[in-house]
Amino acid sequence: MMRRARSIAVLGFLLAGAIGIISSTQTWLTVTRADGAAELLVPGASALPLLAPLSLAVLALGAALSIVGPVLRYVFALLAAAGAVLLITMTVPLAFAPPIAAVAPTVTEATGLAGDEAMRDIIAVIAPTAWPSIALVGWALLFAAAVFTLVTARGWKRGGRRYQADADAHNRNDGPLDPVDSWDELSHGTDPTS
Repeated sequence: MMRRARSIAVLGFLLAGAIGIISSTQTWLTVTRADGAAELLVPGASALPLLAPLSLAVLALGAALSIVGPVLRYVFALLAAAGAVLLITMTVPLAFAPPIAAVAPTVTEATGLAGDEAMRDIIAVIAPTAWPSIALVGWALLFAAAVFTLVTARGWKRGGRRYQADADAHNRNDGPLDPVDSWDELSHGTDPTS
């Protein structure tokens, strides 16, 4: 389990971020108008403006988590946990009782009407689709991946160790260098004359 801990954590972050990005382009809310006009479809990015940027940040954290050292693992895990809590807090109302504010920009763009009173007059029903709930699953996954990272990060292998032996062997000068070795030393950034 510990051998795959890093991969599991990174996969959790990336999957949660991908769910967020995909859901930001999907219809989260459907607005039925009181005037009988066509329904308005509100995408996730409009219903929750921070959805796409925070999802991209989660993807970036996941990618970076695969290469960072021990201290940053904990920092990234704490950031991800805080982000998951924030996203859950913002998504729950949209999944169960969407506020007028979540659809106001879309309604204003379609009708030209603005203000709370006008919104209440024009909006008959705001119905959530499955996408806010799918996003909640993604945020729960992100929180679980962040906690998993906090618990297992200490046991992860250090990145780059496999290259250390080659570098150590390369930096040893066990004897005189021929012209080809000198050229190779220069290519690797080492001055063979020192």
